[in-house]
Amino acid sequence: MAFIAGALNAGGFLAVHRYTSHMSGIISGMADEFALGEVTLGLSLLVMLLCFIAGAMHSSWLILWARRQRLRGGYGVSMMEEAGLLLLFGLLGAGLSLHKGFFTPLTVMLLCFIMGMHNTIVTKLSGGLLRSTHMTGIATDIGIELAKLSYYGRESMPKVKDVRANRAKLRTYLLILLSFFGGGVVGALGFKHMGYSFTLPLALLLFLLGLRPVWYDVRLRFRLWRIQLESH
Repeated sequence: MAFIAGALNAGGFLAVHRYTSHMSGIISGMADEFALGEVTLGLSLLVMLLCFIAGAMHSSWLILWARRQRLRGGYGVSMMEEAGLLLLFGLLGAGLSLHKGFFTPLTVMLLCFIMGMHNTIVTKLSGGLLRSTHMTGIATDIGIELAKLSYYGRESMPKVKDVRANRAKLRTYLLILLSFFGGGVVGALGFKHMGYSFTLPLALLLFLLGLRPVWYDVRLRFRLWRIQLESH
């Protein structure tokens, strides 16, 4: 998921000329534009923020709905829907880029919505510990674990807790960071040489990732349905 996020963020920049997952930059830019009197540009950035939040809300709603239905495929449904929207972005991106939405091109709005969904899926899956697009937090966590790893307590202090690095977390954070970077390189090259059509393999990968939990629910419900029929 971090690889796909990196590919969409870096590759999407070549397609729509905006980093659509960097909400810190979006909000800072919005503040700058409003302070400078550039109301239209400020409103454009506001629309990007709202689209990202809307994507996060929608993905969260799907996951919560699946939990209430006692389904395990809520994450899968969200991934598959995101894959469909990404496919739409790839197929219609060139045409959508010509149409202005609410102060913002429709391609940018759609990609922000997708990135909001993408980040939410990983956040919910990890219990709020990880975010696939938020490399500032990941880099901070890496620094914290490296500090623990390099810290040497020369004196024994029984009343003070020992400083120990969580090596498993450190490996996970490093893997996410490298995956995001690798995805960014691949995404930039893909969009450079293939344009919007590069989203097609990314959409297929997302679809396959989401298919497994959804297929599990389908088989389980079908099995229960057959048991009910046989009991009658």
